[in-house]
Amino acid sequence: MFTDRPFTGNPLAVVFGADDLAGGQMQAIAREFHLSETVFLLPPWTANATYRARIFTPAEELPFAGHPSVGAAVTGMRRGMFGAGEVVQECGAGLLPLSVSADGKATLTGGTPTLGDELDPAPLLASVGLSTEDFAGPPPRVAGCGLEFTYLSVVPDAVARASCPPAGMVSVFAWDAGMASSHTRVFCPAVGVPEDPATGSAALGFGIWLVASGLLPGENTSAYTIRQGIELHRPSTLDGSVFAANGLATKATVTGHVVPIASGEIAVPPFVG
Repeated sequence: MFTDRPFTGNPLAVVFGADDLAGGQMQAIAREFHLSETVFLLPPWTANATYRARIFTPAEELPFAGHPSVGAAVTGMRRGMFGAGEVVQECGAGLLPLSVSADGKATLTGGTPTLGDELDPAPLLASVGLSTEDFAGPPPRVAGCGLEFTYLSVVPDAVARASCPPAGMVSVFAWDAGMASSHTRVFCPAVGVPEDPATGSAALGFGIWLVASGLLPGENTSAYTIRQGIELHRPSTLDGSVFAANGLATKATVTGHVVPIASGEIAVPPFVG
């Protein structure tokens, strides 16, 4: 996900034919793949939805995540479940619209934006192995569009030196105002993912943080780009946009390309009731 070249970007397993599996069986399959996320495409429960997605890390089920949503939409289109165009994904975060193109891209619109208060950067810096001299500002805040992350702005050379914190969901980044782009690393130990190569949900929340912090305009639509996965040797590009009015972000989207590399079958895990 979020790349146009094989064996880069964020790997994802998309599982079909799992309609009769229980959540525990899906979790066992996600542990077996041991990717940051595995998504199961299922029939929708809601009339307005195109399909339903259940998303699992190796450790737990998530209500929503970005790269599984983009990957599920493109892979479902390629499999013939639906055509290119507008689709609606049903998931734990509600009904989320996606626009899928025949060339293997999808644009995901996030859920309702959330934004926390400004935080003291010192504890966050220490948790990722950095010092106060590495802080760039503006202040860290929690933000999201269905899944929340803490956003920590650092000087450019500090990104590569950051390490996974003991807990939490933290996006560490250096912002380039001239290019409206960031060099980002996302750590997710709270859900069993030490570091993620490309994080669509964090890209959505990043737009909310950028507007709230005054780094993108508080009116109309702004575009931004995230470069992620470099330190993991899986370079990724996430193209975001954020819509704002009266100084507040009201909606964010993230766009990415999906490259298929393999297909096959997996055994059904035993049911444990």
